[in-house]
Amino acid sequence: MSMAQPLPDRTVDASESPRTAADLRQWIREHLGLSDERATALFGRLDQVIARQRQLIEESKHEAIKALSEGFAAKMERLQHQLTEKDVTVSNIARYFEEVVADLTEKSHRDPKTKLLNFDWFMERLESFLAVEQRVRWCGVGVVDISSFKWYNDTLGHAIGDRIIERVARILSDQIRSEDFLAVERAGEGRDLHARFGGDEFCFLIPDLPGCGEAIEIADRFKEAVEAYDWARDDRRLSARPVRVDVGVVCLQLGPIAERRGVARKLAAELINRADTLMYGAKGKRAEHVYATAVQIQNSQLAELSDVPKSLGRRRSEP
Repeated sequence: MSMAQPLPDRTVDASESPRTAADLRQWIREHLGLSDERATALFGRLDQVIARQRQLIEESKHEAIKALSEGFAAKMERLQHQLTEKDVTVSNIARYFEEVVADLTEKSHRDPKTKLLNFDWFMERLESFLAVEQRVRWCGVGVVDISSFKWYNDTLGHAIGDRIIERVARILSDQIRSEDFLAVERAGEGRDLHARFGGDEFCFLIPDLPGCGEAIEIADRFKEAVEAYDWARDDRRLSARPVRVDVGVVCLQLGPIAERRGVARKLAAELINRADTLMYGAKGKRAEHVYATAVQIQNSQLAELSDVPKSLGRRRSEP
């Protein structure tokens, strides 16, 4: 088998410019008449120059690609930053409108004078509580009336009447709360509700109590706080006739949820009516204490407890 022979150099026409390194070598041999030693040295220098040029070209290509990549990355970063700013703006706008809607919803559920819940929303919350609450043993529903309010309003003026209503509302929301008795058991989870019933009347729900006695104790604390308040701070004329309140409280032993879920609305209305009746009984007797009763649910109705808690003994009343 014969060995492959190297291809002979292509003859380069004098009028034709060399296109490759091989063409250039052949042209040098044919036209410059150099000795082999000088031709070899020249060819070596030419190879170095060509190699250097190739290196410079590769470096230039790399730098160009790098610059292009960095420019693209910078553009992408700027674009991402702009998109992020737009996302933040859209998010802020959405949050703003959510807050506006929440604020308007909250205001629509509150009495503008006292900032307590309005009566309709209170009844919805009470109904919902009765329909879904499964963890609670006892709750208390109460009605409050400001004694002789018409006299204050007619004699001292509507401005003083408004001030009395606002002050009683503040004391109510401060004193009527179940968390005092449940801080350990439920970590202070308070869902107490306070509402303006209308005019000079208020109502409240103490939703989570260990027993009936605590509901009465809380209501008593509120009544005493109103009557111990220095009313002369609001108007000096009130020092001669401090404000009093009458309170009626219904203590409900909740029992199984199945007994109240379908009749929650009716039970809520009956609880308020019973508390209202108790309050008017206390008002008629000018009672020095809260009027209260204890009930449970039997056959979808409120029924008086036959075993009356001892704490109800001296306060129980049948107006």
